[in-house]
Amino acid sequence: MAAVLQSPAQGIDLKGRVSIYQPEQPGLVFPEIPVFDNHAEHRQHLKQRLVAACRAFALQGFDYGFAGHLTIRDPEHPQLYWTNPMAVHFSQVRMSNLILADHEGRVVEGSHAINRAGFVLHAAVHEMHPDILAMCHAHTVYGTAFASLGRGLEPISQDAAAFYEDHVVIGDEAGQVAVEVKAGHKVAHAFKGVKAAIHQNHGLLTASRHSIEAAAFWFIALERCCRQQLLIDASGHKPRLVSPERARYSREHVGSEYIGWLHFQPIWEHLRQTQPDMFD
Repeated sequence: MAAVLQSPAQGIDLKGRVSIYQPEQPGLVFPEIPVFDNHAEHRQHLKQRLVAACRAFALQGFDYGFAGHLTIRDPEHPQLYWTNPMAVHFSQVRMSNLILADHEGRVVEGSHAINRAGFVLHAAVHEMHPDILAMCHAHTVYGTAFASLGRGLEPISQDAAAFYEDHVVIGDEAGQVAVEVKAGHKVAHAFKGVKAAIHQNHGLLTASRHSIEAAAFWFIALERCCRQQLLIDASGHKPRLVSPERARYSREHVGSEYIGWLHFQPIWEHLRQTQPDMFD
C-alpha cells in the first residue's frame, strides 16, 4: 500500500475549525485538506494551485508588466521551487509554462527565463527558512503606496487583526531593484515567524509554511487592508482600534494558515469552472 503524503496544508493548527467554521452536522459539503499517495500526484496539485493563484492575482489586477512572483516548493525536491514564467501575464500562466528553479536561479524545468529580482528575494527566503513552502510578491497599487509610509498595519478591523503581530516592516534596501544577494538575505531574515512583510518603498510580500493557497489569499487580504488603512488616513479621522487582546484573539482564529487556505477555496472553485485553460 502506498504511503499517504501530507499536503503542504496538512499539519495546520485547526483550532476553531469545528466550533466556528466546520459544520457539526456530518455529510454537509465542506472543503477538506487533501492527502496524496505519491509525489507526482502531490506535485500536480501544487502546480494547479500555483496557476490558480496567478490567475487570482490577474482577477485582482495585481499585474504590473513582468513584475510579480509566486513560488511553491517541489514536494519531492524541496531545494527546488515552481514559479510563474517571466514576462507572461498572470492571466496567461498555465500548467504548461510553469518553471522549476533552484536557489541559484538556474531553470531546471521549463522554457521561460526566471526573473532575477524575484529570484533574489524568493530564493533567499526559501533557502533560509526550510519551513516556508510558498511565497507571493507583486507590485500592487495600494500595497506599494502604503509601503512608502514605512509603517505597519493598525488593528482597525477583524480583517486587519489577522496580521496583528504577524507582519513586519522592512526598511533596508527599500526603493531599489533587489538584484543583490544581500537584499534577499535581509528580506529573508525579516520573515522569521511571520506571514507577511511590508517592504518600504517596494511593496508587499507574504509567505506560508503550509500552502500556496494561504500565501496567495493573505497577499490579497494584505493589499485590501492597506487600501482600507489609506482610506481611513485620507478621512482625517483617527479610527478606534481593536484592543491588543481582541486583536490577538482574532489573529488566532481568522489569521491562521488553515483559514488562509480555506478562504482560497471559493477562488479555486470559481477559477476551475470559469478558466479551464489554466490546466493546459
